[in-house]
Amino acid sequence: MSTEQASLPFRSSNALDSRVSSHPLSPLTASEITNAVQFVQSLYPTSTTLQYKAVTLQEPKKAELVPYLDAEHNGSKKPSIERKAFVCYYIRNTDKFHEAVVNLTRQRVESNVRLGQGIHGPGDAEEILLVEKIALEDEGVQAEIAKLKLPKDTAIISDPWIYGSDGVNDEQRMYQCFLYMRDPSDPSNPDSNHYAFPLTISPVVDTVMSKVIRIDMLPTGLDHSVKEPQPFRIPQPNEYSPEHQDLRTDLKPLSVVQPEGASFKVTEVGETGRILQWQKWFIRVGFNQREGMVLYDVRYEDRNVFYRMALSDMVIPYADPRHPFHKKAAFDLGDTGAGGMANNLKLGCDCLGSIHYLSAMLNNEKGEPWPMENVVCIHEQDAGIGWKHTNYRTGTAAIVRSRELVVQSIITVANYEYVMAFIFNQAGEVKYEVRATGIVSTQPTDVEVPWGTIVHPGVLAAHHQHIFSLRIDPAIDGHLNRLVYEEALPMPRSDFNPHGVGYSVVQTLVEESSGLDINIDRNRTFKIQNTSVRNPINGKPVGYKIQAPPFQKLLADADSFHHKRAEFADHNIYVTKYHDGELYAGGKYTNQSRGGDGVRAWANRKENVTDTDLVVFVQFGLQHVTRVEDFPVMPCEIIQVVLKPVNFFDKNPALDVPPSSQEINQSTLLSSEEHHQPSLEAKVGKMGEVCCSSKL
Repeated sequence: MSTEQASLPFRSSNALDSRVSSHPLSPLTASEITNAVQFVQSLYPTSTTLQYKAVTLQEPKKAELVPYLDAEHNGSKKPSIERKAFVCYYIRNTDKFHEAVVNLTRQRVESNVRLGQGIHGPGDAEEILLVEKIALEDEGVQAEIAKLKLPKDTAIISDPWIYGSDGVNDEQRMYQCFLYMRDPSDPSNPDSNHYAFPLTISPVVDTVMSKVIRIDMLPTGLDHSVKEPQPFRIPQPNEYSPEHQDLRTDLKPLSVVQPEGASFKVTEVGETGRILQWQKWFIRVGFNQREGMVLYDVRYEDRNVFYRMALSDMVIPYADPRHPFHKKAAFDLGDTGAGGMANNLKLGCDCLGSIHYLSAMLNNEKGEPWPMENVVCIHEQDAGIGWKHTNYRTGTAAIVRSRELVVQSIITVANYEYVMAFIFNQAGEVKYEVRATGIVSTQPTDVEVPWGTIVHPGVLAAHHQHIFSLRIDPAIDGHLNRLVYEEALPMPRSDFNPHGVGYSVVQTLVEESSGLDINIDRNRTFKIQNTSVRNPINGKPVGYKIQAPPFQKLLADADSFHHKRAEFADHNIYVTKYHDGELYAGGKYTNQSRGGDGVRAWANRKENVTDTDLVVFVQFGLQHVTRVEDFPVMPCEIIQVVLKPVNFFDKNPALDVPPSSQEINQSTLLSSEEHHQPSLEAKVGKMGEVCCSSKL
């Protein structure tokens, strides 16, 4: 294939007195986190206590990193790159939120800036537990709970929610707490499903004053009216844990066994770096507080495919228009972080087969290293038939089963779980999959309403949307790419198309940064191409196409705070020109945000995105109209984005996968002679005559 193309303005670094040896893309080590925190703390008197929200890798500028990665792959001398840490923190018990960059190579603070009013940092585990404690110990809250006249020793639970935004007295950093109780007949069981017992009391906690500043009463009717707490009518419990179920007894074991081990290889690079190799794929796996899993430098047979891929953002806006539910719009990655919420995955439960786990190093609120075990699992899975053809004339079948490599992480966000995975196959395809499960967010109700479903007596699960944004930084055979979309359009009737059956595929170039949408009726398909590298068979540009499921866009209107904040939720696709640091589709800080610094704002610059370094944000999601079957725990809802090669290879790249065989698979074989189609065969004779004979 031709490889002629222009180059980006990459910069070479001067020789440095390097004090660190980690790869430029490896997550920070425990000692680097400690080192960065020490430098930030040194800016203040020893009596000043800081609350650290994130201490994470400050990724190198792309113009410096690309030459490093290319040199790494071709075996030439790698340029030096300084290693840096990004730190965001509060001066404790104040609203003074800062971000700093610490140069770990040069051992100095490069920048330290206090951010403006109204910019709030994310929550963290210690803070959320503190907010729970503040809410439950408040005398006013306890007085309201007493009015419910609950049984003695009833356990009350507080779920703190990021306060949200509506422009009404919401400048200070707050949490809206929703209260529940455990089953009074089993109050000491910490795993009791408290979401079956929502209460009408909702304290608001100010994080600076560390106190309850208001107690809201929740509406339970068809309007905004509220009432004082009344003696609580306790429904029956609704538990999800196995010990409360009459479990099935007719399910036979299904074991995933790989007698020779896994086909992938994980190479450790320093303390925290990981390289994953499998079936011609090369992937560098990272992990951070905000995004969780990040994939870098993704290559196939040493050909560039993607520079960086990660889930950029997500929003879950709720349908209830009444106060305070109208503010419920969870930005789980920006508000708390996929890294900090990641599960410790377990063998035989979260992943099956021959498993390799990756652990991570984050920080707690004191800035201390916080080891997180088994936050990513890597395994292979059978994905059914990869390709097959049976010659019906001979009965001979050629068949290959598809093997997939799964790189998976699971996060718990209070009531909800998200199973998130990058899935690679042997045909050069990449899928990003989200499985939504867990427990729907519940609230008390006295009546049936059109914005939710009663899932248990007196318990409402409001309808809501799940909208995700996958950030793709492509490098399709190089970093100068373009975005096009193709549409299948009917030909007009004419002498050429007299029967009105013809159609053609028309391609449109996206010339400037913008938001765009899928059109199913026109089969509109978006493709990322490199026009300077051509397919040797048909001369077309190499590329990858985006297959994203259609979904209902954000329903909140254009003047709402939901719309202003969720900048990514109004289009299927956003394309922008690459700028360092523009990673998060909803903006850098989503907690009580106002919008204006996310992907919509970037796209509105209307920059050229033709044959340049561009970024594509792919939105996907689901409209969750709740149902009784979603309670007490929700069966997985599965959504996927698929990235498929288009004219990237010169033939099916999975042709060399060994055929499926009984010797390997140890399956039950049924005779192929039981189903054999009749056929005829024509042979050309010496005189050009054609004779037919039956093959049966």
